[in-house]
Amino acid sequence: MTSVQPPEPSGRAAIVTGASRGIGYGVAEALVARGDRVCITGRDEDALRAAVERLGADRVIGVPGRAHDEDHRAHAVERTMEAFGRVDFLVNNAGTNPVFGPVADLDLNVARKVFEINVVSALGFAQRTWHAWQKENGGAIVNIASVAGLSPSPSIAAYGVSKAALINLTAQLAHEFAPGVRVNAIAPAVVKTRFAAALYEGREEEAAAAYPLGRLGAPSDIGGAAAFLTSAQADWITGQTLVVDGGIFLNAGVG
Repeated sequence: MTSVQPPEPSGRAAIVTGASRGIGYGVAEALVARGDRVCITGRDEDALRAAVERLGADRVIGVPGRAHDEDHRAHAVERTMEAFGRVDFLVNNAGTNPVFGPVADLDLNVARKVFEINVVSALGFAQRTWHAWQKENGGAIVNIASVAGLSPSPSIAAYGVSKAALINLTAQLAHEFAPGVRVNAIAPAVVKTRFAAALYEGREEEAAAAYPLGRLGAPSDIGGAAAFLTSAQADWITGQTLVVDGGIFLNAGVG
């Protein structure tokens, strides 16, 4: 039986936030598979430890904490620099969606929490990686947005508004950080994760039928897109939002 050899180290390092499971884990898995060393973050220390073991403790470190905690962001970047000596890539995946429904009667404290985690924390991590490494050495940032940020999403309105802000932040950072650092976003449709379970659980076949490609997304779909946007093949791409949606936007205006 032929054993699978680990990839040759690429010499590059990344931070992926919210990566103990779901999309973040899929992104980290794709980066490790090409030889990058990766720092993953997450709120659940046990889940984070398990993810590090699955990904390979020789290539991956975990820093537990909450993305909207400034001290956590500083510690994650410091640990990455200590462990790997660099932070070429940042993937801002940490996010929250604690409320469903319209914004007309939205508790403004909830709105603040959504923006703090989905937008401000992404900016905070970008600032930290910029000053720690990327300003002088270059690199790439990928923000995980959502198709909810591209059009009205009444059932997840607050989340959609925050992701629209993240898409605009992507363009702002791309302009400011050029030419050394490229900044792009990925806007997924529904991906099969615990985070999105309320959008398909118990009716997955019905939900998938709405997609021209006939299925919901998988974390590896987003991982592959993030790996591309942080690769040399994407060296002339910045300030863009890559929609990864199984074709669902093709249905706009149909009927």
